[in-house]
Amino acid sequence: MRAIAVVEPGKLELVELEAPSPGPYQALVKTDLAALCNATDGKLVAGHFPGVDAYPLILGHESTGIVAAVGEKVRTFRLGDRVIGGLNFTFSDPRYASGWGGFCDYTLANDHDAMLADGVADAEHGWFEVYEIQRPVAADVPAAEAVLMCTWREVLGGFGDFALAAGHDILIFGGGPVGLSFVKFARLLGLGWVGAVDPVPSKRQRALALGADAVFAPDDPALAGLVSARGKPLDAVIDAVGNPACINAGLPLLKLGGTLGVYGVLAEPQLVLNKAAGPHNFNLCVHQWPTRRRERLAQPVLEEHLRRGELKAAEFVTHEFPVERIAEAFAAVRQGDVVKCLLRF
Repeated sequence: MRAIAVVEPGKLELVELEAPSPGPYQALVKTDLAALCNATDGKLVAGHFPGVDAYPLILGHESTGIVAAVGEKVRTFRLGDRVIGGLNFTFSDPRYASGWGGFCDYTLANDHDAMLADGVADAEHGWFEVYEIQRPVAADVPAAEAVLMCTWREVLGGFGDFALAAGHDILIFGGGPVGLSFVKFARLLGLGWVGAVDPVPSKRQRALALGADAVFAPDDPALAGLVSARGKPLDAVIDAVGNPACINAGLPLLKLGGTLGVYGVLAEPQLVLNKAAGPHNFNLCVHQWPTRRRERLAQPVLEEHLRRGELKAAEFVTHEFPVERIAEAFAAVRQGDVVKCLLRF
């Protein structure tokens, strides 16, 4: 099978490996579509994702495909189901480590529910927490929407982690797929005023199209004067980038007891806060890994939004490449105009 490898930091190759064989609780998924995660995949390619230093590695954690075979103890997946979240952790060539391994012609999806029912959902039996969100999707969900659900589920789960609620006024730093998903879901969930910050004009325009009330460049003087102009501070500021400068810029905009939510992955192990710039009391919530329970519960909610026509992949997808042009795809991401880039297998 074909697989996208980071052979060393900064160098991508399409390599050939043997397809995996499903175990008793696994489904073999034939990939037809994947999506780049601008932040995580970008940092893995560059060689500075926290905690990952083994190269070469097989990349990817956002993919969808069709079940081609199932193990004898599988109950959740059926042949022909569309599945999201398939991964590979080991490979026929032991030189390759796993950067989640989803960018392959075939991946494995594990039947969390069956393992739980049989009392084997534990490390001793090879269970891993990501199995909880390897799920079939409803038959009426198209492939592009299915693969975007890898991002959407996690972001919608983040609303619960950050305790965001209807009527809350929020500002989001970052106009990539995560930041724009926060804008979109803020509108769908009935939040109040929604602002977005990004240096790229096209991304600011997309945020407005998705429902933002106002957009700002990071150096816009109106951003520093936002509280004065609105007459009140914000309930929450979300950093969808993983940038300490964004986090500290948001502190003066928070109300007493407001929430500073750090969603973007922080590359450095230490975070320096200018605490004096914020209110006396504020909540710092650092979200650096998905809350799987919330992520799983988000999926049927998202499927309903799709059925009602309230959510579409076309609102986010700006680029698409065949898998053979993976280097071009990442080059486009580095240029800054990509929101979401799809890879056709």
